[in-house]
Amino acid sequence: MRNLKLVIEYDGTNYRGWQSQKNVPTIQNTIETSLSRILNHKVRLIGSGRTDSRVHAFGQVANFKTDSSIPIPSLLKGVNSLLPPDILIKEIEEVASDFHARYSAKSRVYEYHIWNEALPSVFRRNYFWWIREKLEVELMEKAALHLLGWHDFSSFQGSDHEVISPEREVIKVGFRQEGSELTFSIQANAFLRHMVRNIMGTLVEVGKKRISPDDFVKIFKACDRREAGITAPAKGLFLKCVFY
Repeated sequence: MRNLKLVIEYDGTNYRGWQSQKNVPTIQNTIETSLSRILNHKVRLIGSGRTDSRVHAFGQVANFKTDSSIPIPSLLKGVNSLLPPDILIKEIEEVASDFHARYSAKSRVYEYHIWNEALPSVFRRNYFWWIREKLEVELMEKAALHLLGWHDFSSFQGSDHEVISPEREVIKVGFRQEGSELTFSIQANAFLRHMVRNIMGTLVEVGKKRISPDDFVKIFKACDRREAGITAPAKGLFLKCVFY
């Protein structure tokens, strides 16, 4: 039995997220259908994590097991020929039998993209959160540094969250600005549902000077989702990569 690891890029605009669901298009369903056609058996992917409706990925990771002896180059070419143009399998490799895309992961990196300009961008409308007001990025950076380390992230978890521990370790945070494009990057051992989008929604309040970096810390320490800002739009969020 071979254990195959996939690295996947996708535009989530037309999908109801990663996870398989009935009667709606999802990334997982689409890839499983294509793989099953080539391999002549039902394929069930294990993803590194769920991405929500309209969230994108540069480097989602998944694995599955198969008895097929199809060479990897042929499998890669074949599955990509069947997938729609908004999903691409970038890599396939055979890994150890105990590799698990979710539980073997050490950390994940997400990016959030903002278009900070008075006018919107036609070509960025599906991939950026458009914010008209000029953002004070230095204040946002100052606030974001308080996310580093092990913390209770209850203030930034989704209201429809699973009953799991809200503690996570954030390893790196940072902003990158190129003209009107502002990118927030965050690396953590794992993420709660809507965690990055809720953090981003609150950091934008800091950038608009509606709250201070100190206020951000108070919201964080309150461990109460009702204290934090809005949930940023899904379309600006990208799963960049997963580390093992």
